[in-house]
Amino acid sequence: MVAVKSAYTPTMECETEHFLMAQRQLDEIAREMGLDPELHERLRYPKRALIVSVPVRLDNGSVHSFTGYRVHHDVTLGPAKGGIRFHPEVNLGEVSGLAMLMTWKCALMNLPYGGAKGGIRCEPWNLSTGELERMTRRYTSEIINLIGPDKDIPAPDMYTNEQTMAWIMDTYSINVGHTVPSVVTGKPVSIGGSYGRHEATGRGVAYCTRRAVSRFGISASQPAVVVQGFGNVGAVTASLLHDSGYKVIAVSDVNGGLYNADGLDIPRLKAYQCEMGKLMGFSGGKSISNSELLELPCDVLIPAALGNQINAKNVSKIKARLIVEGANGPTSPEADQYLHEKGIIVVPDILANAGGVTVSYFEWVQGLMHLFWSEGEVNERLEQIMGKACDQVFDMSQKSGLRPRMAALRIGIGRLAEAKRLRGLYP
Repeated sequence: MVAVKSAYTPTMECETEHFLMAQRQLDEIAREMGLDPELHERLRYPKRALIVSVPVRLDNGSVHSFTGYRVHHDVTLGPAKGGIRFHPEVNLGEVSGLAMLMTWKCALMNLPYGGAKGGIRCEPWNLSTGELERMTRRYTSEIINLIGPDKDIPAPDMYTNEQTMAWIMDTYSINVGHTVPSVVTGKPVSIGGSYGRHEATGRGVAYCTRRAVSRFGISASQPAVVVQGFGNVGAVTASLLHDSGYKVIAVSDVNGGLYNADGLDIPRLKAYQCEMGKLMGFSGGKSISNSELLELPCDVLIPAALGNQINAKNVSKIKARLIVEGANGPTSPEADQYLHEKGIIVVPDILANAGGVTVSYFEWVQGLMHLFWSEGEVNERLEQIMGKACDQVFDMSQKSGLRPRMAALRIGIGRLAEAKRLRGLYP
């Protein structure tokens, strides 16, 4: 049964559209799998949420207070795990919904983690490096009681990177009096990061794409691929698929996209972006908008930018045969159902972009052991785990008739529900 609000059901500040979308996915699969109503109720809301003020002295001498968040959705299977993002649209509902998705993702991949997410509402592109450092360090000091290698291990997310993680690790280490590399993942290799972590999310998306193309009979000799988003995830995915013989016909960034029906020269495009800081102006393709890019005829569409990009307004115009979600929550529940009914396969975000958290797990383990693996070992272990998860989701989807997203949720939530049942409710 779907949990029904009563006088005792909390109405929380996190109940924004993004959070309610994640909650609706839980409610749908809870109905399908006959989840115990008490377990269902416990999973519908985050375990804890922290909102902090982050005062920062700007370069001009003035002080500006930003708002920061850190949310733990569930910690039944282990410490909380999730990224930190810097973006003007960060709010409690967004990070709560993403923390819930992280819970399902970690359980699906069989990792000993619960789900978390955090962020600061800001415009990072308008801040200097010094301002970003001061903001990151103050935010870390404000959430320091929540994080730790046995409690909550942050990682990079939108507009954060290896340097951000290095600042968090250093701030935490200074406060506890000794170096703690395993408090974060996604940090530079020189201070305890893992080989292969930077490319891990994009590598996982590319691997899921190749697995799904083979599994679902997309028989084009050179499958045509469209990638929305050419940041860390999208650029790595596009490069790996290009190297595998796929034809990447369109890519985009926040300013717009490029299209070439004969295929873009991805290595040259990456070099151009590295030099110019943008895609626009590249001579190897014509300019298109992000909305036009999503509607291009193609074999594979990979949304690897923001959430809610495929929705009720544009889903009827989608012409891809396969969608692989590199971003978190790029497809609304209504659009997901519509695509399923039209026979368009959607490889869900909690599977497709799980390469990042999987290699973050490797990094955490290496840090705890003080024993580090080669890049080849990391990539081989990633492929094994991603391959097993893909096969489990695709098998369940085909046997049960569930769309892949619901099959993935059933596996992940089923594992978590069993753990919660065994541990019981205290007191």
